[in-house]
Amino acid sequence: MTFYRPGVGRLLLQLEANQLNNVRVFCADVVEVLQYQLTVSSLDNVYLFFPDPWPRKRHHKRRLVQPEFIQLLAQRMKSGGYLYLATDWQDYAQQMLFVLESSPDFVNNTVTGDFALSALPVERPLTKFEQRGLRLGNKVWNLLYQRQGMIV
Repeated sequence: MTFYRPGVGRLLLQLEANQLNNVRVFCADVVEVLQYQLTVSSLDNVYLFFPDPWPRKRHHKRRLVQPEFIQLLAQRMKSGGYLYLATDWQDYAQQMLFVLESSPDFVNNTVTGDFALSALPVERPLTKFEQRGLRLGNKVWNLLYQRQGMIV
């Protein structure tokens, strides 16, 4: 797995500039971090913004938001925690919605029961990537789910 090191460095500089000390940064595969580095019910909230959409149909299996990933994520989240997702690929947004609606561990926390109505939930900052996409006329799909109950 390769990482965009300048992006990680920029993140670390922003954390320092804003004096944030409750953020942990891993340069590792998120699935491995969830499996081996985090304990059950250790995450309050999860923010997943603009994961790689793997736009070619034959690569869809590489997309992060799959039933197995959502099940693992549910195990690591506290009951009542929020899962925020955003993508600018409509096809991936539909897949995310389908996967999460199929999960017994999460409930859609929007009025309409599908995508978040507001263009930008208050809890989510506007990313540099998103600003560029919006300038180009791309639409962004936001999803907001809440972790239900506990997995035994």
